[in-house]
Amino acid sequence: MNSFVAVIAIIIAYFCGTLPIAILIAKSKGIDITTFGSGNPGASNVARALGAKYGVLVFVGDALKGALPVFALLSNRPIAYACAAATVLGHVFPITRKFRGGKGVATGAGSLLPLHPVLLIGAALTWLLVTKVTKKASIASIAIVPVLVVAFIMSGTQWWEIFSLVGIGALVEVRHASNIKRLLTGTEPPVTGSTV
Repeated sequence: MNSFVAVIAIIIAYFCGTLPIAILIAKSKGIDITTFGSGNPGASNVARALGAKYGVLVFVGDALKGALPVFALLSNRPIAYACAAATVLGHVFPITRKFRGGKGVATGAGSLLPLHPVLLIGAALTWLLVTKVTKKASIASIAIVPVLVVAFIMSGTQWWEIFSLVGIGALVEVRHASNIKRLLTGTEPPVTGSTV
């Protein structure tokens, strides 16, 4: 793949990441999700506003917008990772909404799924279990990044891929700074429903 095509692919991946799935789904039900609850346009906040099934719908949509650009570039693994990072950046810092986006959990998971399907399915099950036990999606989201890093290392993943994961994961963790503060003060809201 020449450099021009690679750059175009990465740009397309970024704009895929900007698709406001949570906002569109909540708006279809008459809710501005950016003014509800935490204001975060993501699956957990939609689940609080509309129920678990809508939270799942947002999670799947956000994961798909991360997965599809990466899946299309699987033949070139470094570019696929660059597209994974671009989709997360697009979700977290969408130019279409003044760089005010979500936290990147579902999109990050989706973008890594084509690259490491077994590990990501395991991570998704772990996330669901932790969320179920703690009733806090933020705890699961914060915890899953180091869990994935350890899983990558133990599975013998190449170091450059591990560093790529750390970079994507660091962005997700930084975006959860407000959640960490609320967790420490005991004001973090639970996720309603039993499946998100």
